[in-house]
Amino acid sequence: MPPDVSIIVVSKDDAADLPISLGSAVGQRGVACETILVDNASRDASREVPAQFGGAVRMVAHRENVGFAAAMNAGIEATAGRYVLALNPDCRLEPDFAATLARRLDAANAADVGSASGRLLRAQGAALSPSDVLDSTGIVFTATGRHFDRGAGQSAAGRFEREEEVAGTSGAAGFYRRAALEAARISTGCFDADFFLYREDADLAWRLSKLGWRCLYVPAAVACHRRRSLPERRRRMSALANMHSVKNRFLLRINNQTASQAIATCVPTLARDLVVLGACLTVERSSLPAFGWLWRNRKRLWSKRREIQAKVRERGAPPHPDPLPPLGGEGSR
Repeated sequence: MPPDVSIIVVSKDDAADLPISLGSAVGQRGVACETILVDNASRDASREVPAQFGGAVRMVAHRENVGFAAAMNAGIEATAGRYVLALNPDCRLEPDFAATLARRLDAANAADVGSASGRLLRAQGAALSPSDVLDSTGIVFTATGRHFDRGAGQSAAGRFEREEEVAGTSGAAGFYRRAALEAARISTGCFDADFFLYREDADLAWRLSKLGWRCLYVPAAVACHRRRSLPERRRRMSALANMHSVKNRFLLRINNQTASQAIATCVPTLARDLVVLGACLTVERSSLPAFGWLWRNRKRLWSKRREIQAKVRERGAPPHPDPLPPLGGEGSR
């Protein structure tokens, strides 16, 4: 009998954190789970960690780094749970995380809920222990298509303590209904492999919403995440990561933004795009290849956009609005 929840961890040189994240996955209680590690050609001891769990963790080993999105797609293909939990290697789940979200999405009033976000706290120390600072209570979008982790960096006390709808779930511990992932699957996978890493969770959130799937924030499900990619740390991040971050901010809009949204937000969007381009021409020249990649792949990207639009038309008008708020509102942050 297939498990209820498939927990997928993607690693790239994460041997130090994997015993904690995989241990929290294997230790889930109250629901039948399977755990799989997809390794992107790690050069450290990441591939040796599953042996610590006596067969409870399966592994898919790639010979090259295919990126987070493609590796997550490989994990989805290799698993069978009704739900998929995308877990970062630097994220630790509380023991009832998966059971709490599975029970909520099994409820009669959640048939159109395609994903769920737990209450993510910033992790501290080697043990990924909880802090009193929020990391994410779900993804929110601004009117111009920018996205943020709601509550990130705020004190956790007294904030975001009620269940409510959000635009999407953070990929650090994203909980998805498999049927929703299959409905959103495109030629580049459930997660768009073109993103490689960063923003792929926001893209999937936007696509699921356009297809009529809701996302719930369920605060009773708690996890702890060590946030590595923050704007103030950008200069300390790798050149490859920054390049994909630049590329993906445009790819996100190419995939999902409607023509009317693009026209309505063209002034603030163009202003911000010019700032990004200026930075790439001056202080972050290593990110300039992002623009070349977008140009070389323009025909294929436009074809993929048409593919996404066709899926939306086929499913019909969603019963709830697009995740972008009306122009003039900038989300709930």
